[in-house]
Amino acid sequence: MNWQWIRHGKIFTPGEFILNGQPGLFAQSPQTLVFETFIRIYFSTRTPDPHNGKYISHVAYVDMDKTLQKVLATNQQPVICQGETGCFDEHGIFPFNVVPYKNKVMAFTTGWNRRVSVSVDTAIGLATSQDAGKTFQRFGQGPVMAASQYEPCLVADAFVKVINDTFHMWYIFGTGWKQYAPDSPPDRTYKIGYAQSADGIEWHRQQANQIIPDRLGPQESQALPTVAHFGGLFHLFFCYRESYNFRQAAGRGYRLGYAFSEDGITWTRDDTKVPALGETGEWDDEMQCYPHIFECEGHIYLLYNGNDFGRDGFGLAELKLS
Repeated sequence: MNWQWIRHGKIFTPGEFILNGQPGLFAQSPQTLVFETFIRIYFSTRTPDPHNGKYISHVAYVDMDKTLQKVLATNQQPVICQGETGCFDEHGIFPFNVVPYKNKVMAFTTGWNRRVSVSVDTAIGLATSQDAGKTFQRFGQGPVMAASQYEPCLVADAFVKVINDTFHMWYIFGTGWKQYAPDSPPDRTYKIGYAQSADGIEWHRQQANQIIPDRLGPQESQALPTVAHFGGLFHLFFCYRESYNFRQAAGRGYRLGYAFSEDGITWTRDDTKVPALGETGEWDDEMQCYPHIFECEGHIYLLYNGNDFGRDGFGLAELKLS
């Protein structure tokens, strides 16, 4: 198949709307729930912690028409309450992957909490909704998948599909932290892995679990897998970057990556299949990150964030196959 990406530009700017009762700040990791007449897009926004001024992540959503050009509504009440003190999601949820299943909507959350020796740790939680995805309640206060003997930190970024009543999860796990310069804090490296479950609660993963080969070498960090099935293959989009000095140095920030598979487990990488960076001065001319692939009424869409990790919102590209 020949691939052609049509860029539709930035379609949502959080600062133009009220989210959770406050002006929007960031709209990171857009992920969809498709209804009959509209598309709900969940994302993570931020507010300053009143105790120390650092950010806390909150889940928000915007409802858009099916052309993805018109905003219909945003959430005016919290989608999910803040994590309890000392819990894995105490300081926020980012990202938030929603999965329709039977008569409810399940959400696989990445909860994060601040640490002392390093900046953060993460784990994957589960929440469910009984009101068509307007609000969610946690399945307990702890995670359903967290660090293990073989994945020592930073288990996060779950993307889940239910195929023939089996839950398939593509996610990331940390391989460790490293201090690259004496005057710099440690930086993390993480890779994409795979797990299966019969119920979405008890997960089974492999010991040597990196499924996407590196392009930049062992210090490549891979984040936010998202998977679709079309043309007889599984298609996985993700973002990747250098593990250190990625905020300051040009060319070391996030880029989009791609791989394909016949079974969803063994993957071949081909980064030529992703949309190009924007032209100079556009919203995504320096960075593309946090992709989400989905299908709607015969269209294949990719939502993603651009420069500055989604501070100014998210955009849309459409894939045409011939």
